[in-house]
Amino acid sequence: MIIWLNGAFGSGKTTSAFELKRRLPNSFVYDPENIGYFIRENIPKELHESNFQDHEQWRIFNYEMLKYISNTYEGTVIVPMTIFHPQYYEEIVQKLIDEGIPLRHFILYADKNTLLKRLNKRLERGETWAKSQIDRCIEVFNTEITEEKIITDNKSIDFVVEEIAKRSGMSLLLDKRTYLKKLIDRVAVLIKHIR
Repeated sequence: MIIWLNGAFGSGKTTSAFELKRRLPNSFVYDPENIGYFIRENIPKELHESNFQDHEQWRIFNYEMLKYISNTYEGTVIVPMTIFHPQYYEEIVQKLIDEGIPLRHFILYADKNTLLKRLNKRLERGETWAKSQIDRCIEVFNTEITEEKIITDNKSIDFVVEEIAKRSGMSLLLDKRTYLKKLIDRVAVLIKHIR
């Protein structure tokens, strides 16, 4: 099964994905952003799109990779990726579903103030690309890509992860880490994924 965690930047996708991986046996986090960075590093700067999702190659490659992994890997594939362009959603997520790939799509949803506070905690001060996309994300997730929201305002990561598992019909391992260990693990994930 693929579990796709969508949502605006700052909604908790990456942290939730890695927490879910820790508690879900036989699971793997697949990061579609890596393909975007590969494209940017391997084409002339003049060909760069401001959003690497606008490269058709990004959409094709991620669709093909997720299809391949899903068809050959026995475990759960967790995909933390904001995708708010309806056409791109159709070309990857909906296409996988239409082809019979077991896929659960969740929108981790929060209001603008919550998202801005979270991005500021990630040291994204001032106007950033992620912040500039919040209004568009919220609008699309309210009007076009709307299915299966998990409201994350004032909710802990543990709550979000348990909600994802419950809605996906999956059992999680007991989390025996101390509060401090959880905090260290989550900060490590955050630092590793600041780009």
